[in-house]
Amino acid sequence: MQKNQSFADIFRASGVSRRDFLKFCSLTSVYLGLSPSMVPSIVQAMETKPRTPVIWLHGLECTCCSESFIRSSHPTIEDIIFNMISLDYDDVLSAAAGHQLEDVRKKTMTDYKGKYILAVEGNVSTKDDGVYCMVGGDSFLNTLRETAADAAAIIAWGACASFGCVQNADPNPTGAAPISEIIKDKPIVNVPGCPPIAEVMTGVITHFHTFGKLPDLDRFNRPKAFYKTRIHDKCYRRAFFDAGMFVRSFDDESTRKGWCLYKMGCKGPTTYNSCSTIQWNDGTSFPIGSGHPCIGCSEPHFWDNGPFYKRLADVSFLGSDSNADRIGAVALGAAAAGAAAHATITAIKKGKSGKGNDKA
Repeated sequence: MQKNQSFADIFRASGVSRRDFLKFCSLTSVYLGLSPSMVPSIVQAMETKPRTPVIWLHGLECTCCSESFIRSSHPTIEDIIFNMISLDYDDVLSAAAGHQLEDVRKKTMTDYKGKYILAVEGNVSTKDDGVYCMVGGDSFLNTLRETAADAAAIIAWGACASFGCVQNADPNPTGAAPISEIIKDKPIVNVPGCPPIAEVMTGVITHFHTFGKLPDLDRFNRPKAFYKTRIHDKCYRRAFFDAGMFVRSFDDESTRKGWCLYKMGCKGPTTYNSCSTIQWNDGTSFPIGSGHPCIGCSEPHFWDNGPFYKRLADVSFLGSDSNADRIGAVALGAAAAGAAAHATITAIKKGKSGKGNDKA
């Protein structure tokens, strides 16, 4: 990485015009949910700040977070890796391996002490001194502690790093633990999901690069910009939930009609994420859109909160005591009452109209 090279320098070298650069900064502010008044701050950051060095570690995981990350479309993975950040270490995406790659990690830690982002995918084996997850001849537990010591901030990618996921589920034979239980003295942002949405991942990096700090976080250290709304509230099937129209079997007619999946175990009403708004694969779909109920993978301990295909016991509706079984009845009753009221009013109006004609 060239130490003095800013994001704007990269754009100019690539033949991007000033107009297009400013347009990019404006779109970035929209994507991050910022007001138009913040655009000058983004422009200044992109013009003056060097690319952000990133060390990306892999613990106990399945690499699904990396698979999601490389499919980002806004911005694309090429822009992220080659323009916005300097991905100095990633044993999945790096060409180097072994001692050569470990030397790169240690050099980055020295050259950019206190300035690099530590991105962690997967959780940490703590049982038996971490022997169940080894990297470069040492336990991942030791590697994580060593690399985190001089990091500016830590991003925990996915449900594994954020909350533990399946490895941490009962009976947890390897003593798998999320990053926040190991590192206590660094700012940490959790980006949960199994895997997280690609644009959410790149959005968090963009925010840190622009403002030099983590975005506003909720009580689970998730970025509010992406985890402040329940999937249920923005789901296109919400109208069917409100009308009490539910899928009861995966092979019935209601499934083909796209009715609500709540009674098939969908946890959208208790899950906070951007799946129903940003969606996946360049905004084309998300699990519910593909006919599968949400399993709540962005919530803590979701694996132990199953079973996945059994309906939730109760979900409050608009802050009331109503649940899914009552919503349909209420909706139908309201519709019937409305129809009756309309008929009554129409009859009264016609009656008044008739009386006026008699007087004439």
